[in-house]
Amino acid sequence: MSTVIKETSHITTKERSLILWFNEIGINDIQLVGGKNASLGEMIQQLTPKGVNVPMGFATTAYAYRYFIESAGLEAQLRELFADLDVDNVNNLRERGKKARSLLIHTPFPPELRDAIAQAYQTLCQQYYMDTDVAVRSSATAEDLPDASFAGQQETYLNVTTTAGVLAACHKCFASLFTDRAISYRHIKGFDHFNIALAVGVQKMVRSDLASAGVMFTIETETGFKDAALITAAYGLGENVVQGAVNPDEYYVFKPTLKAGFRSIIDKKLGSKELKMIYDDGTKFTKNVLVTTSEKNKFALTDDEILQLGRWGCLIEDHYSQVHGVYTPMDIEWAKDGITNDLFVVQARPETVQSQKSQNVLRTYRLRLGDGEVGSWGGEQKLSPHPLVTGRAVGSAISQGKARVISEVSKIDQFQPGEVLVTDRTDPDWEPIMKRARAIITNSGGRTCHAAIIARELGVPAIVGCGNATEVINTGQEVTVSCAEGEEGKVYPGLLPFDVQEVALEDLPRTRTQILMNVGNPQEAFSLSAIPNDGVGLARTEFIIANHIQTHPMALIKYDQVKDQFVKEKIGEITALYDDKPQYFVDKLAQGIGRIAAAFYPKPVIVRMSDFKSNEYANLLGGRQFEPKEENPMLGWRGAARYYDQGYREGFALECQAIKRVREEMGLVNIIPMIPFCRTPDEGRLVLAEMAKNGLKQGENGLQVYVMCELPNNVIMAEEFAEVFDGFSIGSNDLTQLALGIDRDSALVARLFDERSQGVKRMVKMAIAAAKKHNRKIGICGQAPSDYPEFAQFLVEQGIDSISLNPDSVLKTMLEVAKVEELGRSVGSVTTTNKQPPTTNN
Repeated sequence: MSTVIKETSHITTKERSLILWFNEIGINDIQLVGGKNASLGEMIQQLTPKGVNVPMGFATTAYAYRYFIESAGLEAQLRELFADLDVDNVNNLRERGKKARSLLIHTPFPPELRDAIAQAYQTLCQQYYMDTDVAVRSSATAEDLPDASFAGQQETYLNVTTTAGVLAACHKCFASLFTDRAISYRHIKGFDHFNIALAVGVQKMVRSDLASAGVMFTIETETGFKDAALITAAYGLGENVVQGAVNPDEYYVFKPTLKAGFRSIIDKKLGSKELKMIYDDGTKFTKNVLVTTSEKNKFALTDDEILQLGRWGCLIEDHYSQVHGVYTPMDIEWAKDGITNDLFVVQARPETVQSQKSQNVLRTYRLRLGDGEVGSWGGEQKLSPHPLVTGRAVGSAISQGKARVISEVSKIDQFQPGEVLVTDRTDPDWEPIMKRARAIITNSGGRTCHAAIIARELGVPAIVGCGNATEVINTGQEVTVSCAEGEEGKVYPGLLPFDVQEVALEDLPRTRTQILMNVGNPQEAFSLSAIPNDGVGLARTEFIIANHIQTHPMALIKYDQVKDQFVKEKIGEITALYDDKPQYFVDKLAQGIGRIAAAFYPKPVIVRMSDFKSNEYANLLGGRQFEPKEENPMLGWRGAARYYDQGYREGFALECQAIKRVREEMGLVNIIPMIPFCRTPDEGRLVLAEMAKNGLKQGENGLQVYVMCELPNNVIMAEEFAEVFDGFSIGSNDLTQLALGIDRDSALVARLFDERSQGVKRMVKMAIAAAKKHNRKIGICGQAPSDYPEFAQFLVEQGIDSISLNPDSVLKTMLEVAKVEELGRSVGSVTTTNKQPPTTNN
């Protein structure tokens, strides 16, 4: 601690210190050392004892900055300079910023400050080695606040060595309080330029130039889902991830079961990671080099490292939530040392976007595309135009306007308010125009890069990591930017119509009948969980297999026997990370199911085992070699009949392994597997025996197994099926088809297909009665209650336990069900129980 003596009785020694070590400060010292330094000190003091590694260092104080300004009489000159500041005029902003920075840079430090910094750096060198490499980071007294991140507003310098180097870097950090972007950001957020001071953190470098680094958010960045942590990773120093210069790997961990000791990695996505920032031996501190193909094609972190970071994220979030007295999700920067292989946390700040949003209003965006719609409800996708480019969606909104392609920051004065900004990537220097953009599109970057963070703060839709947006999109071209279709953002040509719906959640009624959802796309699961619900009545594995796995399981099991060379090469490309090809199927299916289960945890998630027909299986890569040609696949080798058959038994074993991993390794025991198209109770027993062989034994670890009630025989023998299975889910589509003798794929008889037929309703009534008699749960997951409110009314009157709906039908059907139950209470026809209202997972 280095101090300057002043005759000020009310100022403590700490408050007039020029230098404070990280282990002397904590989160209550933001006004002394800035948000970044205060947080580092807090973690070193409070979390290092719990196993979180944080590199040591020291901070120049806000008092040191003000001492510098006062000693040289700079405030009066700065006030005069900013008298006619206009942040909306790019040229005016540039001129004032440049003059302010020049004024500070050309004013030497007072001797006391220079000596204090030099002495502290020498002390740090004694702890490590001569000319220790350090990171020199700006830390303003108004940053890392719960409602304003000030991300990247001031400068950071990496791999700084020698006393002279540290002094020069500190001086440049002081001047960076007046970067154009910092001036503009303070103006937007309503901060007085002269009420903010600049502290500097000097911290031992982590040699991630020899390993990897990245960012971790302890909340899902786009949906605000609280129970997942997102970790991004790329090779080299972490600046490339923060600046959006690379498309990093992405990993999700599920926090509740991680805390309970499970290995709950629920998703992994490989990034391209083209560049690696390393130390430079020349005149510059760092440089970028290309990453080798072999490195790009593997993950930058091991599973154990992902889990360790996830646990640290939970510890940090829990600590800061306790300190602030309110849930505080965190934005954390981490680095791996390539010499020791140890992981470190190098920064942590409160997340400033999702944590500030109201949880009482559900806002959804949907594109209107002819007869079909695409949107965050996860509905069908029909007539969707082909997007110009795709990338990572930031936010969940839709916006549109004329594009403005800008190649470099020196040309930002060309940008007009209300345009869509298209560029390679952004850094804080772009912020003066980002706030005026309708949307932002970048070639590079992941969902934790600068462009993504600032776009979220500004409420501007953005799509990052598009690859070639600046080549495909032209200035003046009208485009629609959609972030409402899951994690993949899409840029469409033209101005497409879209709707915005807002629903107040606090006024929704209670219902006795459980309202569940049909979910297929794991990428939409986090956002869908915000809709009031009681769980998932139908999670379709077919979507995961067709869209994420793409390959027939038997073609993976018998990869060496695949005859079509083109198909074999394609499978080889898709599974390049796997020597054990079947493991690819298990991993991807487990991650897809796990993500859905996590989104709705601890509510039940009923997962239907694969129910492709043989012609649909044949369309998977390698499928034609392993599938028969059937005259009527709808009634052929599908569902339960495949699972114990020699032709698919090994494929079903992979499905079982995926379910087992989700339940036992990820700890998501809310999964209930469901068997489709089971023709007889004896066939059900054969399937259960096959599941048990693969580690899924009914009754163990609370495992229940449901059956689809979709065949007339399921209804006729419902009491016998109730002796085999733990519950039923009525599949109204197939049940209607088979009860009426109609091929639902035939346009010639489509007019006759109607779930409201008296014969179908009579079968549904019989199934519900049989299930109730044997104390088995029974719900419905078909299309009918989503399409016809009167059918939903009929189900409620029969006392069905649950109705599973397409997401876009949940709220309107919930209101209809509440009306029917209210009417039933008044006439005594519907038995009600004391049930809490459906909840969201946000």
